[in-house]
Amino acid sequence: MAFVATINRAKYDVFRWRHELSLPKKLALALGMVALTTLVAQVKFPLPWTPVPITGQTFAVLLAGVLLGRWWGGISMAMYAGLGAVGLPVFAGWSGGFHVITGATGGYIIGFILAALFLGHFTDKYVRSRSFLSMLVLMLFANFVLIYVPGLIGLKLWLGTVGKSATSFAALLGMGMIPFIPGDITKAVAAAAIARGVTPKQAYNGEVDKDKWANWRIP
Repeated sequence: MAFVATINRAKYDVFRWRHELSLPKKLALALGMVALTTLVAQVKFPLPWTPVPITGQTFAVLLAGVLLGRWWGGISMAMYAGLGAVGLPVFAGWSGGFHVITGATGGYIIGFILAALFLGHFTDKYVRSRSFLSMLVLMLFANFVLIYVPGLIGLKLWLGTVGKSATSFAALLGMGMIPFIPGDITKAVAAAAIARGVTPKQAYNGEVDKDKWANWRIP
């Protein structure tokens, strides 16, 4: 029990430390998340029928908001998108350039920012969100709505530029969503498990539900 209490206290201290960091240190953490996202983006498996590859990016994206908080999680993903847009090779396949943002996968990259902001908000503001089940539900929503909606819109627009504007909605889903569902669920489960393991189970920064859940055990 003493060991568990020590671990729980350490998680609390780390997240409170994260909140109280100076601006330069928060920027450094955000750059660290950019580096992590860049590395996992290189886990890339092209599919023959779609310009959208399977990558590991979303795993880092789902953790960005949890680990850095709402604003800095979102900022880290905005930095990732911005650095890639100006030509740094941070995207899948060590690619970079504004043409990636305007290409087949650009919408997904924009969705990364939305997902990190969303997950960071709930992690910061709701103790209840830090349970495995709650975090999994939030991550699945972030993945399949906040990433895929702009991703599919961007893919549809790109298809129009290459003369395939007549692509049906079913075909669009087959190219830009359906093949990735099993992997995305797996990544969300893994990310939710990590989030459950590293987030404090007590309020550390004025959470909205800190009184309601003060005596509630997070599973």
